[in-house]
Parts: sequence; structure tokens; C-alpha cells
Amino acid sequence: MKSSAHNITSKLPELPESIFSTMSRLANEHNAINIAQGFPNFEPDPVLIQLVAKAMKDGYNQYAPLGGIYPLKEVIAEKISLLYGTNYHPQSEITITVGATQAIFTAISALVWPNDEVIVLKPAYDCYEPAIKANGGIPILIQLTGKDYAIDWDVFKAHLNNKTRMVIINTPHNPSGMVFSKSDMLMLQSCLKDTNIILLSDEVYEHIIFDSNSHESASKYPDLASRSFVCASFGKTFHATGWKMGYCAAPAELMKEFQKIHEFNVFCVNHPFQRALAEYLKKPAHYLDLGPFYQEKRDLFLSAIKSSRFKFNPTQGTYFQLLDFSEISNESDIAFAERLTKELGIACIPISVFNKDLVDNKQIRICFAKTTETLLKAAEIITTI
Repeated sequence: MKSSAHNITSKLPELPESIFSTMSRLANEHNAINIAQGFPNFEPDPVLIQLVAKAMKDGYNQYAPLGGIYPLKEVIAEKISLLYGTNYHPQSEITITVGATQAIFTAISALVWPNDEVIVLKPAYDCYEPAIKANGGIPILIQLTGKDYAIDWDVFKAHLNNKTRMVIINTPHNPSGMVFSKSDMLMLQSCLKDTNIILLSDEVYEHIIFDSNSHESASKYPDLASRSFVCASFGKTFHATGWKMGYCAAPAELMKEFQKIHEFNVFCVNHPFQRALAEYLKKPAHYLDLGPFYQEKRDLFLSAIKSSRFKFNPTQGTYFQLLDFSEISNESDIAFAERLTKELGIACIPISVFNKDLVDNKQIRICFAKTTETLLKAAEIITTI
């Protein structure tokens, strides 16, 4: 088809190819072990798959209700109450979404107006800023400090003003694996108190947390909960990223605006998957056992690379681990990651692409949501670098 003569102005004129697409493409081209992109290379629980098949056979193949089926929203509300002590009404305060990314985009679209400022803590997952810009908002980027990515609360407070419409946080944090502490959340609550600022809390890795750490959900803190969209992912939780299933919890006033956008974006979400998840979530062990499950993988991998020249601190949460190569090479992290893929057959993610001004701390991110075989093969290569 010939190109149109219309004068089209892009809302996202300088959007580069996603680093995940770039590194996965390189991995395929060079037949490399892909520990770059954040998805498991093993299957979901067969019980969950059987529940989906049963729901299809039972005839749940037409539209679900706009906000999701009540049994699923009810069991989510029970889960949040059990873990964080906050009660959300299943009907008016929870919406089932097409993954957390759609929940995040919908929340931003619902509340961010042109020229509103939205604070994003960098490094940050790459879906936040395009959503803000597409809605006419202005991303205000604050770089987390050091190689452990701590929050400088004085810097944070200095960026708050009457133009600040929203703050986006992510805990457990992708890509660094750090976890917001109780003191962090209390400080955030103090900073936002007596303001009209909305909080968007990306908590997709809430159940993947290690050692003595605990997940400090925004929903645990009354003032934060009163202003928060809390976004979560079933795909990340249950090893089924291709299903694109998630949810958002928020006070009724906020959720009402959220559902106005949701209705005319996707209207509703995969019905048989909802039926399956409603049944599967009735057993809390299905999500409470995720921490030990992934910690075993983390510890296996880190033990296997302990003789390598990489420096690391065990990740606190998520299924990502940062590796510091500053004593191995002076290359940029992008060049280093590309060389590992092309020459050594192992694909990872450079961290600078997530940082403000592409700050390069000589770190790469690997995903350990992989089979033992894959992790040991990757470790064998890493110990030779």
C-alpha cells in the first residue's frame, strides 16, 4: 500500500526499539541462552491449565462482566485482606485487566491531563514514560542513587509541587530487585500527605520476595491506599506471561474513573482464564510458595557463579539479579551485553537503558526464572568471562 499523504504527527516520535526486543532478537540470531527477557522457560502448574480447559468446556467462552467476574474479584479482595489488612470491595474497587501493563496505562489515562507532572523513579520499567507522554503528561525523572538504587527522599520531596499529578513506584523493583522498606513507605506516605497526588504502585512481583524481606504494599498504609492504584500480575505470579492477566485495586472514587477508560479500551478480559484463576487462588499456597520457589533458583544460580569475576549482592525480590562487571571490562553496558550475546552465546539486559540520562553503572540484569538446566548452562559461561 502506498504511504498516506496525511501529515501525521507522532505522539511518541522518538520511541526506540525496546531493549527486550533487541536482546531477544540478538539471542535468536546468535542461538544464545536467553536470560534477558523476564519470562519463565517452564510451564505453569498443570492444575491451572486444567482449570482453564474445564472453564472452556463448561461454556465460559463469551464476554465477562466489564470489571471482571465477581468470584475472582472476591478472592483477590480476600488475598489483599489476608496479606495487607486492607479491605477492597470486590465489585467497586477491583478490576481485572489485560496484564499489569494495561492496568498501568489505564490508570495514567484516567487521571493524567496534558501538562500534568508524573514522577518516575529511575531505573524504571519502560512502559511508564510512553503512557505518560501519550496522555500529554510530563515525566519527571528522579534517579535512584548508587548501585543499590536507594531513594534520596530529600531529592524526591524537592520535586513535588502543585503540578505533580501522580507518582509511580515499583516494588519489588524491576530492574534492580530492590524492595521498598517499611521506612520507605512511611516516608512516601509522609511526603504525599495533605496533597492531591495520586500514587500508582506497580506490585507485579509482590509474591517473589526473599530472605527476611517483606512486601510493603501501598495498600498496607491507609493514606497511601486512599490515593493509590495498586497494579498486579497473574502472568508474573503463575508463570504464564502470555496469558496477559492482571488486576488493579483502588478506592471506589478512583476505580470509577479507571473503569471509564477500561470499558472503551478492552471492555473485559479473557473469561475462561478468570474462572480458572478464581478457583486456583482459593489455595493461598499457590502464591505464598513463590518466594521459596524462586529463592531456590536465585541461590542455585549465585552459587554456580561465585567463582566468576562478577560482583553482586543477592537480589531482594523479583526474578532478576544484577551483576556488576566493572572489574571485567570498561565497555559500556550495552556493548558488553551485545558482545556476550554475539561472542559467548548468553543474552542479558544492560541497565543503563532504564536509567536517567543512560547512567552506566557497569551492570547487567539476568532473569533466573529458568529451568535448572538453563541456569547451570548460563552459569558455566559466566564463570569463563
